[in-house]
Amino acid sequence: MNRITLAFIISLITFIPAMSQEKIVQTAGRQQLGDFAPEFAHLNDDVLFGEVWSRNDLLSLRDRSLVTITCLISQGITDTSLVYHLQEAKKNGITRTEISEILTHLAFYAGWPKAWAAFRLAKDVWNEDIKGEDAMAAFARSMIFPIGEPNAAYAKYFIGNSYLAQISSDQIPFANVTFEPACRNNWHIHKAEKGGGQMLVGVAGRGWYQEEGKEPVEILPGTVINIPANVKHWHGAAKDSWFAHLAFAVPGDETENVWLEPVTDELYNKLP
Repeated sequence: MNRITLAFIISLITFIPAMSQEKIVQTAGRQQLGDFAPEFAHLNDDVLFGEVWSRNDLLSLRDRSLVTITCLISQGITDTSLVYHLQEAKKNGITRTEISEILTHLAFYAGWPKAWAAFRLAKDVWNEDIKGEDAMAAFARSMIFPIGEPNAAYAKYFIGNSYLAQISSDQIPFANVTFEPACRNNWHIHKAEKGGGQMLVGVAGRGWYQEEGKEPVEILPGTVINIPANVKHWHGAAKDSWFAHLAFAVPGDETENVWLEPVTDELYNKLP
């Protein structure tokens, strides 16, 4: 082994731990007990957090959070210390869906009342902001029809992300269309020489439907919207809500879906 190779290996050995470790800075012990119990404060801030929690090259912060909240709940500790560690677990990457499953699992081993108490705290921590995959998973559980797959084929006709699940292709074809908050499709027309058009049925969340020249109509679960053929319109989610509707293609002659311009932010932002 030549000198250059040996020097390179040594540099890696000394460099990797420096990269993998993130020092945890904790001051709660000194702030709350510094005068009364300075040694305990030192052990809490410098040893427990400064050394043990900081060894994330051996165990990730996410895993340490999981171990810690499991231990606390198992002992029936559901005070501010558990709230703190639930908040840290969230920061360390444990999602709303995961904490729900973790607490459900713990209920069978640590006790049902302990899980109930932990759920009350966890709900407040994770409900502060439900976003991204957690929000979609929560919305999916709220409705009977599946969200389906990203609506890639029609993505260019939507502002925001939408999802499509074909429910039936027989007799009267229909699909469940899901919109993330503020997502809407472009103005469009269901053209037909005879018959045709579309029918929407609200499934979950809150959305909007608007025909050109008319006031927007709010769509809630159970709302039925009958869209005549050859009428320019758009539909989509409210700004602050996921939204899903069933879309029924009404049979007709010489039918064609014509996509037009996007719904402007100026028009959309006027909605309640």
